[in-house]
Amino acid sequence: MSHDRQAVTAPPVVLVLASSSRYRRALLQRLGIPFNVDAPGIDEAPLPREAPRELVLRLSVAKARAVASRWPNAIVIGSDQAATADGQILGKPGTVDAAIRQLQAFSGRNVDFLTGVAVLNTATDRVRTALDTTTARFRAASEAEIRRYVERDRPLDCAGGIRFEGLGPLLLDGVDTADPSAAIGLPLIALGDLLRAEGVNPLAKPGD
Repeated sequence: MSHDRQAVTAPPVVLVLASSSRYRRALLQRLGIPFNVDAPGIDEAPLPREAPRELVLRLSVAKARAVASRWPNAIVIGSDQAATADGQILGKPGTVDAAIRQLQAFSGRNVDFLTGVAVLNTATDRVRTALDTTTARFRAASEAEIRRYVERDRPLDCAGGIRFEGLGPLLLDGVDTADPSAAIGLPLIALGDLLRAEGVNPLAKPGD
């Protein structure tokens, strides 16, 4: 039997999403394999002078590690996202007024959405990471349009105050991305690569 290539195996018995995000849960469900959800409950504040790229990768790993001890022999997935404009990190608005202010500041500008993902094998303590950058080109929307958008979409728990899977595209001229799922909160293309690197192929049939 040849051992030149890594064997394609079915998903592991235990797959864990270290997140409380409903958006990431919905994205992971697209893979069609069972998984557990365990909220990490970590401090997500940026460190002093921390670059956006460093922030999302650090938090992706930190979320996975925060729950790892509770899941031996598992594959744990952590992910984080931040919006950036002119090097400034823009988090979740939290309130209607903050969301309106953020989106007004984006009007007519390009905003980068950085989405990190980490896959931690708790049996080996090996961590693999990836980062996706999606650039959203915001059109010059009126204040009334922005207020109506926030009222209808309620993107208060979304980085940058926009829901790409909702009505958010109506505020845009276009999006430059290699992975449409990344802007929603979990880069499935990168995640698939990381899982396969750990011997987990979501497209393999159980028992293969």
